[in-house]
Amino acid sequence: MLEQTVLLAAATIYMDYLRDAAIVEVQRSNVRVLEETLKQTRDRFNVGEVTRTDVAQSQAQLAAGRTQLMTAQSTLTTTRSNFRRIVGNEPGQLAPGSPVDRFLPASLAGAVDLGLTQNPNVTAAMYGIDVSHLQVKVAEGALFPTVSLQANVQQGYQQQLTVQKQFFASAIAQVSVPIYQGGAEYSLIRQSKETLAQQRLTLEQVRDQTRASVVQAWGQLVAGKSQVVSAQAQVEASEVALNGIREEAKAGQRTTFDVLNAQQTLVNARVALVTAQHDRVVASYAVLNAIGRLSPQVLKLNTTVYDPSVHYHQVRDSWAGVRTPDGQ
Repeated sequence: MLEQTVLLAAATIYMDYLRDAAIVEVQRSNVRVLEETLKQTRDRFNVGEVTRTDVAQSQAQLAAGRTQLMTAQSTLTTTRSNFRRIVGNEPGQLAPGSPVDRFLPASLAGAVDLGLTQNPNVTAAMYGIDVSHLQVKVAEGALFPTVSLQANVQQGYQQQLTVQKQFFASAIAQVSVPIYQGGAEYSLIRQSKETLAQQRLTLEQVRDQTRASVVQAWGQLVAGKSQVVSAQAQVEASEVALNGIREEAKAGQRTTFDVLNAQQTLVNARVALVTAQHDRVVASYAVLNAIGRLSPQVLKLNTTVYDPSVHYHQVRDSWAGVRTPDGQ
């Protein structure tokens, strides 16, 4: 469970940094365009083609663009700090993120089935039932008879002048049958059985929660795919619209305000596309996490995989000593 949490956090912050870095570039490009727009507007004002209002509108839009750029840079700085905290090093030249759909089932039903068997929470709840069942058996053991055997052998030489050698041997067997001990053992058995029943209910609750998590993550993934397609279409349409409005503005059919609005619409569309691409990739990792398959083995990561059984076999026969397997 912890392994999956760490991997999901790392994948999310990786995509967060790519998103925020891309938004900074979009806002920086927007500022450059607005600076050029302001320059052109001033030139047109000097020759009497536009009014002082058009110049003021360009100045206001440029100031707003610079504010958006500074906000994006501030967000990127925060994301960089979180990247260092989660991943362990500073982000360098990061490769573009990609979804992990190839590791996912083909359908929602398949994802739910995997989640109900491979999710770590479900596995832990199933082990909890096994433990509670053994606790019932241990409590019932208080009603069983106990048998103890004690043997003693003693041999001595020349302990007395008249006796050269002595040998003693004895064996005592004792059987104890509990009859009544105040009812504590019966109470403990009933308590253990109630705990077992409670653990079974917990398993069903965990399965319901897992099913809901898988369905929610799957829905976000499907929505993310559609949002990417829509955002791409929005960017393409906004680019065509901006180019057309600029040409119309040169012919006097559009105002400077129309051009600035079209430019801001394009910036918003590009930011929406970057965000949609981020959400789509993160959603694929969330589905993989919900079904319990977000692991280095499935992702084929080039890293050392922790195997708790290795440590167990290293220390299970260590009856003495304080050193751990790594030499500490």
